[in-house]
Amino acid sequence: MNSEEEFYDAETGLESDDSCEVSFKDACVYESKQTVNRKVPSANGVWVRRTTLPAPMFSRNDFSIWGFLKKCIGMELSKITMPIVFNEPLSFLQRITEYMEHTYLIHKACTRSDSIERMQLVAAFAISAVASQWDRTGKPFNPLLGETFELTRDEEGYRMISEQVSHHPPISAFYSESLNQDFSFHGSIYPKLKFWGKSVEAEPKGTMTLELSKHREAYTWTNPMCCVHNVILGKLWIEQYGTVEIVNHSTGDKCVLNFKPCGMFGKELHRVEGHIQDKSKKKHRVIYGKWTECVYSIEPKVYEANKKAEKKSGGDSKKHKQEQSTGGDDADEMPDVQETVTMIPGSTLLWRVAPRPPNSTQMYNFTNFAMTLNELEPGMIGVIAPTDCRLRPDIRAMENGDIDTASREKERLEEKQRAARRERAKDEEEWSTRRVFELRAQPSTF
Repeated sequence: MNSEEEFYDAETGLESDDSCEVSFKDACVYESKQTVNRKVPSANGVWVRRTTLPAPMFSRNDFSIWGFLKKCIGMELSKITMPIVFNEPLSFLQRITEYMEHTYLIHKACTRSDSIERMQLVAAFAISAVASQWDRTGKPFNPLLGETFELTRDEEGYRMISEQVSHHPPISAFYSESLNQDFSFHGSIYPKLKFWGKSVEAEPKGTMTLELSKHREAYTWTNPMCCVHNVILGKLWIEQYGTVEIVNHSTGDKCVLNFKPCGMFGKELHRVEGHIQDKSKKKHRVIYGKWTECVYSIEPKVYEANKKAEKKSGGDSKKHKQEQSTGGDDADEMPDVQETVTMIPGSTLLWRVAPRPPNSTQMYNFTNFAMTLNELEPGMIGVIAPTDCRLRPDIRAMENGDIDTASREKERLEEKQRAARRERAKDEEEWSTRRVFELRAQPSTF
């Protein structure tokens, strides 16, 4: 274990209760508070998912990370767990599920006959997968070894399952598929973290694979780097940067995307730019936009001509755009999504981010999709596996606004994990994953 793990819960997990590693024994689900904001129309009985959390987030202004870290001088940082107040009430497995928020882009790609058009939409999906991280400065709970998460969205035509398959190093695996077998999307992620004094840099190691069954195509890529700034002092903010290469292994087509770093004056913040080329390296389309807002596609010649025209204009348009983007900002409220990407004539809109709910700033800056991920829908208990992270008592307590109970439960689960690891070491036993239907067959842990 090393210092890069301290930002996540390096010592989280659960012991084995005869049948499986994850167990939430003696935990309370707070079922009464689960009914907050629930609406079930009586006309047809259709379940309406919640649009808010049971309780708003706690203010982090009263807690200083430096005030916490300075008390740890001389201690081994790898054994220190970050205070729960800096968490958000989701497991990292649920955070991974947010990749699927814009699944319609994959469905649309399945319908296209041209490989370049399909690549455009796959690129848009890869960019949209990180959009929910905008302003999400709370850290998800580190999944417990053997923890799972299942999600089925009939109306969006997919289902997904994820599992924590390793604790050291922490590796999360996921698999998603279309309900009509049009596509599958799978991969594993090892979030490697580095602390740079003022910032924490997360490298999401692991390869994403998207398979389009009808076209017999497989696309692979890795996600960009993510950096959280001002972890010691100042306002927290996030940027994504690095080169992402999406490869179509069937046709040889490739999309090279550059997630640009902020830069000296911040003019490149959130910007992404790239191109699509075929196996002969001929450029067919240019991709541009912001991963927080929207993404466009355009012919390379038109894009280059526009760039040359901008340089000749002396930057007047850039100055005007900066004036527009800085006017009327309200730091205390979630601003409306502002169009700061100038659309070049002849461009095709590939994707635009959905507006966040009006109460998002009080709800950990969650998107509408994220709001629903930890919701226990009617009939779930007894159907989902007892290892499902919706049943975690620490996350549930935090979601319900009970920070003290959340902290106690988190500490209890951490100690159970240590005990389980000691027992496995004593018996020279190695952890092995289980099939979901095997987990469902286990007795309820409540």
